[in-house]
Amino acid sequence: MSIQIRLGTAQDIPAVHALVRELAIYEQAEAEHTISIEEMQEDAFGPQAYFSFLVAENEAGQILGMALYFFSYSTWKGPCLYLEDLVVKEACRRQGIGQLLFDELLQIAKTKKVGRMSWQVLDWNAPAIAFYKKLGAQLDESWINCQFRKEFIENY
Repeated sequence: MSIQIRLGTAQDIPAVHALVRELAIYEQAEAEHTISIEEMQEDAFGPQAYFSFLVAENEAGQILGMALYFFSYSTWKGPCLYLEDLVVKEACRRQGIGQLLFDELLQIAKTKKVGRMSWQVLDWNAPAIAFYKKLGAQLDESWINCQFRKEFIENY
């Protein structure tokens, strides 16, 4: 199977949305996936672009995986790339698609001269942890994730 990795376009958003939903189901958090296709479209391609993404596409034009990322800034490291989601359709896993997406994302990080590329993985997601370890990623268990959810922010 021939796979092409390319930057995502507005036409890819429905497929990306479906992949994120598949990830939410896998992570047993389907109810947390509340963003609409239209909101994702606006957030990626509106006047304020919040994220970019890569897609893995087969020769038939089907999107089999994606990597959604954005840039942030560290007062210690300078510009950083944050990988929000890396998803490959369940039926297409273990075919090297995730590796291809990661390779392209690392090239973007290199081109942009970021000081760090980071992401999160659930502690029970053994296949993902094994994949990241195989790549040589540093898994840091010393940081605690903190967040305010939308409802809290709106009522603050």
